[in-house]
Amino acid sequence: MGGVVSSHLDEIKREMITARTREVMKEFGQIYEQQYAVSLFNSVRYEIEGGGGTQSQLLHRKDPLAGRCIFSGNLFQYLQVNRKWRNRFVHVPHTYNISLYESKAAHQRSLHPKLTINCAGYKALDSMEEYTELMTSSLPEIKGKASSSPLIKYPGEHPLILWHPYAQHHHFCVMTEKEQKKWHAVLQDCVRHCNNGLPEELTVQTPAFTNAIRLYRQTKGHYGTWDMMCGAPPQILAHLVMETLNPELRQLIGPRLRGKLQQRQRDWMLISDAVFRQVLAQTTNQYEALVQSCEAQKPQLDAALRTDMDQIITSKEHVAGKIRALVMPKAEQLLRTSVQPYVSSILEALMDPTSRGFSEVRDVFFGELVEMSKNSLNGGDQEKLGEHMERLSMLAFHPVKMQNCYDKVEQLNLEGLQQRFDVSSTSVFISRAQILMREQMDDSVYTFEQLLHQSLESQGEEDLCKSIQRCQDRVLKKYDYDSSTVRKKFFREALLQIIIPYMLKELSPSCSPELPRFKELIFEDFSRFLLVDTMFEEVVLQSVSKDIMMAVKEAAVQRRHNLYRDSIILTNSDPNLHLLGENPAVDWASKFGSDESDGTEGGGAQGDTTKRRRQVVSMIQLDGLPLSYESFMEVPGVELIPEEGEVKEEEEEEEEEDARMPNSPDSVNEIRTLINPVVEMVVPVSEENQSSQSNGTEPGSGTITMDDGAEEEVTHVVTMVDDGQRKSQVLLKQLVENRKPDGTQEIDALVQGGHNHHNESDAEVALTKDSAFHDDSSFQSATNEGLSEGEAQLLTNGLSGGKKTLDAAEVEVIF
Repeated sequence: MGGVVSSHLDEIKREMITARTREVMKEFGQIYEQQYAVSLFNSVRYEIEGGGGTQSQLLHRKDPLAGRCIFSGNLFQYLQVNRKWRNRFVHVPHTYNISLYESKAAHQRSLHPKLTINCAGYKALDSMEEYTELMTSSLPEIKGKASSSPLIKYPGEHPLILWHPYAQHHHFCVMTEKEQKKWHAVLQDCVRHCNNGLPEELTVQTPAFTNAIRLYRQTKGHYGTWDMMCGAPPQILAHLVMETLNPELRQLIGPRLRGKLQQRQRDWMLISDAVFRQVLAQTTNQYEALVQSCEAQKPQLDAALRTDMDQIITSKEHVAGKIRALVMPKAEQLLRTSVQPYVSSILEALMDPTSRGFSEVRDVFFGELVEMSKNSLNGGDQEKLGEHMERLSMLAFHPVKMQNCYDKVEQLNLEGLQQRFDVSSTSVFISRAQILMREQMDDSVYTFEQLLHQSLESQGEEDLCKSIQRCQDRVLKKYDYDSSTVRKKFFREALLQIIIPYMLKELSPSCSPELPRFKELIFEDFSRFLLVDTMFEEVVLQSVSKDIMMAVKEAAVQRRHNLYRDSIILTNSDPNLHLLGENPAVDWASKFGSDESDGTEGGGAQGDTTKRRRQVVSMIQLDGLPLSYESFMEVPGVELIPEEGEVKEEEEEEEEEDARMPNSPDSVNEIRTLINPVVEMVVPVSEENQSSQSNGTEPGSGTITMDDGAEEEVTHVVTMVDDGQRKSQVLLKQLVENRKPDGTQEIDALVQGGHNHHNESDAEVALTKDSAFHDDSSFQSATNEGLSEGEAQLLTNGLSGGKKTLDAAEVEVIF
């Protein structure tokens, strides 16, 4: 295989690749240096003037994956060298880089992995048909005699493939459809995380880099979105180089490849990977040198900005006004004819799947809390609470449980609009929406953790179910508001990403030749911070921003979109909550877990025998458990985090158990008939209850008063029931007390909290009386009724709604 690469990539071609990379990096570097000064100006101006923004109601933790292993398990991997399949132990740390080891023992001994995969730019596939289609579109059009044998022969019918347009492809295999779905979700999560853009905390480097990439591609005639804006800056730059270099290499090397079609495809994959690795090495070194050069000039530029900020702003406004007079008439004409008729269609296509995804996030979170409350009612001890909270804390990073949420957004389709506005694909918007969904889930979980911990510290664990319900209600209200704010921001950004490139492409031929004359209006000392090309783009953005804001605002008043109005602002509505955000994360395992060791031997990557088990978010295997299997065919789901199939099996077992339990209304009446004579012998009935019975009222509607020692007699009667009928014991004792079971009351209120989640609370009550709201599905939307346009009105989390009661079927499921 190495001979194929060396024979087609000789010294001359490698020098050509180096020269092309240096050429691209030189041109990019010039643009980056200009944009670095502009981004520094914008950052310092924002710092001096300050900028408002909607305050998040949920708490946010900066590093939720610190010290955690994400997931691990066994897979079969295809080795390109000898074309063999080998069993590998797969371990994914918090960085989401996939590490493959010879065995789990090798990982525990801290040996180097056989392979580490950075998933930036990859696509996770689960079918050979999709892989073949991508191969045909991305590889050179090689003509040759096709073989009847496939490109790669899989040992099973359930493949898993990591595909990259330039880098090496990775092939895995499982034998069951269930395991394929699990691992596909895992691989998708790794790709999603590695493609998650650049760090926002780098307020100068990140905007400078993204603007430089966009402007460089515009000079080459590419104005639309770009799928390969993935990974760290050196990786993105390598993709940028390969975008122009790869077609050139196809023409040079493609005709020289020999053999059958499948063999030629294999050879080209190896050659493309070798080229990509060479380019990546160069872009890494050259980008680091570029950043160091710009950072060295930052103190001098920063001092000049702070000294002359007022003059720079005045100069910019003057020049921007001149450019606006030139551009706005043309931009408005283009808006009326080619943009405005399609804004509502684009927005509708974005809103529907995105809102369904956020709604599913809420449902998953609410379902976990209901399950926790049911466990607490069934007598769960502290250790059970600790285990459940540990699992809940990493819910946002559980790929299988979040997959249903992600699937909703996958349905996003722009249809004909995609070609009209030069949108290469919707993957950019889908990936961004999924990341926002994960962040909202983690913020909700973290806020619930802090609230519950505070409640347990102050009130203890006597009314655990009620504490969970109160915390749940507060978090769901805040989630509804935050998710609306996040979605509206996402819609605005997506519309800008679609429309602005199209307008720039249409306006540049007529406007760009006129821009150089505006440079004369800028002082030389300010020329590094004020670029006419940048101001031209800002004017175009301003021309379309009003239409986009109006479109999103109109959609916010439509009930089916579940969005809040922009005029409804929550500012510091819960200051005590934000104080909790400064507290460290709660270690539920050490607080409520047992002190017993899990038996993990030392020497692992994160081995710690003092803890009950490691912090692992895995639906494949807990690291602390012994590996009793070596084949991927035997890898089970984690017992502590049941999957879809496991949940169904548990429900079937519960239904069989419930069939033997007296849960139905008829059974309750039979129990009441059987127990009443015992109650009459043991519990003296008060005069009030006697009078109510004599008046024909329903027995049990009054209050039974127990004499001294009567409760002990009742307890003795109840304990005579078979120990295996624990649920019946609770129900019997509650029927003796002639009141609705506490558990049913709490579950009733809990379910009500999910569907009627805007209840009035605390100091927020008075503010809800002036607004009218409606309930749709799982979100709450505000209407325009009773509110004047532009009125700044404080909205609280306490929004009222209709009460939901439990019917007999729901009571049966709960108990």
